[in-house]
Amino acid sequence: MEKGFILKLAVELTRIKSVVGSEGEVKIAGWIDDFFKSLEYFKENPDHIWLSDLKGDSLGRKNVLALVKGRKGNSGKTVILIGHIDTVGVEDYGNIKEHATCPERLKDALKTKELDEDTLKDLESDDWVFGRGIFDMKSGVAVNMAVIKHFSEKIDEIEGNLLFLAVPDEEGNSKGMLSAAEELVRLSEVHGLEYVAAIDTDYMAPRFPGDDRRYIYIGTVGKVLPCFYICGKETHVGQAFEGLDANLLASEILKEVDLSFDLCDVVEGEASIPPISLGQRDLKSEYSVQTVNEAYLCFNYSTHSSNPDEVLEKLRAKAQKAFANVLRKLDEEYARYCRAAGIPYRKLPWKPQVLSFKELYDEVKAETKGKIEEHLKDFEEALLKEEPDERMYCLQLVREVAKQWSNKNPAVILFFAPPYYPHIYVKGETEKERNLISAVSSAVGEAAGRFPHKFEIKKFYPYISDLSYFSMPEEKAMEALIENMPGWGKVYSLPVEHIRKLNVPVANIGPYGKDAHKFTERVNVSYSFEVVPAIVERTVRSLLK
Repeated sequence: MEKGFILKLAVELTRIKSVVGSEGEVKIAGWIDDFFKSLEYFKENPDHIWLSDLKGDSLGRKNVLALVKGRKGNSGKTVILIGHIDTVGVEDYGNIKEHATCPERLKDALKTKELDEDTLKDLESDDWVFGRGIFDMKSGVAVNMAVIKHFSEKIDEIEGNLLFLAVPDEEGNSKGMLSAAEELVRLSEVHGLEYVAAIDTDYMAPRFPGDDRRYIYIGTVGKVLPCFYICGKETHVGQAFEGLDANLLASEILKEVDLSFDLCDVVEGEASIPPISLGQRDLKSEYSVQTVNEAYLCFNYSTHSSNPDEVLEKLRAKAQKAFANVLRKLDEEYARYCRAAGIPYRKLPWKPQVLSFKELYDEVKAETKGKIEEHLKDFEEALLKEEPDERMYCLQLVREVAKQWSNKNPAVILFFAPPYYPHIYVKGETEKERNLISAVSSAVGEAAGRFPHKFEIKKFYPYISDLSYFSMPEEKAMEALIENMPGWGKVYSLPVEHIRKLNVPVANIGPYGKDAHKFTERVNVSYSFEVVPAIVERTVRSLLK
């Protein structure tokens, strides 16, 4: 595979502005489809390329799939090469945004900006190309296209198959991959494909300043979005100790959870990023001298090994501790106040009360003898007409159920909101996992002998990606997620059964670059278009033996 050809492909893809949620995603899918149709293999096998519609997509976006079948032997073994064709927006380029997707012009435009020393050095080098999406991840898509072209010209040497998949909306809600899951299952049944691995070519970047290693990942990080609905006890500000400030309780939970290392998953020497707050607000809608009675928190929670049921219990323990801390502080402060004010002290009446959404719902259902179901049906219909954000939809349902509960003491309700990305931990327990580990290790070992780089194989691709949707946790773990996500089936769902049928181990062998999602986004030419294709090709050949 020729480096210049792959670079040219990457630049052509970058020129097509395909910001997530735009018609550009449709245009770029058509361009890739045309590219494959121009290849001799697909002229002879036009039924091996598809544009597959995203379900219920108002923009008419499509996935691109292209299948190359080897003629050596009759193996159903199939390696999936996946990449996403959407990008984030270009507003961060400011007054040079018209050049954001034109790598040739962008370098000169960037010279008008105040840049750091590292960026300036790369700007002067022919070994770096700048542009929105060229790093995340059109260079990776270009590599996959080149690999497909290469193997399509050598089908007599191949025993097994290679399936290309390009998806939109990865930077949004992964609608492309979620639609693709069903299509991949269908193709496996129609063509007799046995998926042995999925290889993504999403970007790879330095992990810290001065990092000169090149990372290959076998497995991927996961993500859940746990939320806390906090009910305090309202009171007049002049009688402050007769209530419980929901903001105080929210702040204590934030203190216990935010960036808490003991909530990290540490697996084989790799630690997931600790939870970090994505939202904290009180839910008081107007100014008054009534204290805050409701508050809301949500967290980005990365996982390497913890499933939703385990996350729920870890956060329940944190909330219990935070609740106890607040009540102890309140009682101590109230005792001091009583002494100073010369009024009788009596212990404040509240006790920690932490429930999951399912536990709250079951309580209310029992109290209302099931009438909550009909009430929520009407409430949901009205709410859906407002087209709320998925996360706010979940919150509003939790609030509504809490309103119907007879217990009006302070409480914390734990629930999940979209999106959910399962982690994939490739342990080497199955034959497919062992084969992928062996294939990647062999390919990287060969590359280490050919190229002047320090390679390191790691267990978890550290950035959220569509790789998560090639496998799914066991049923018990998913039950905890579904039962505690109020919007499941209404504003959010996953094709769980189709993903379970895929059930393949994953790897990420990505181009090297810097500053994804920044206006200085750039890709390194020599590594990305020479080393990466070599590792991908060797990995595929090993997997299809």
